[in-house]
Formats: sequence, structure tokens, C-alpha cells
Amino acid sequence: MTKFILLMLVCSGVPGNDCKPIPTPIEEFNTYHECIYFGYDYSSILLKEMTPEVVDKYEMYTRFDCKVDKII
Repeated sequence: MTKFILLMLVCSGVPGNDCKPIPTPIEEFNTYHECIYFGYDYSSILLKEMTPEVVDKYEMYTRFDCKVDKII
């Protein structure tokens, strides 16, 4: 059975700041749609946990993708 893994980064739109990988509470999913929906929901949670000042100052955003887990 195919499994999907969520790869997530937190990024800054300010030049010179790199994207950093971040851990997620769920790393493996049974379907692509479960993975991608979780990525959007978790992105919203992460950004809301930051203060508006930090989000504005560093132009914070997330990037994520769901990839087939090839280690199965």
C-alpha cells in the first residue's frame, strides 16, 4: 500500500533568510488527499501561533509537499 510523507518548511520573505524544515505531528498518511489537507490545516495553525508582529516583520509563510514514501 502506498504511503505519503509530509515535508514542511517555514520560510521568510525577507532576503537572506532560508526556509527551515519543521517537524509535524503526523508524518505519514495513507492517501495523498489526507496528507495535503493536513498540510494546509497545519500551516494555518503554525502561522496563527506566531505573533502578528513576527509574521509581518519576517513575511512568514510555509511550504509543503506530500511525497510517496519510498522506504515502505
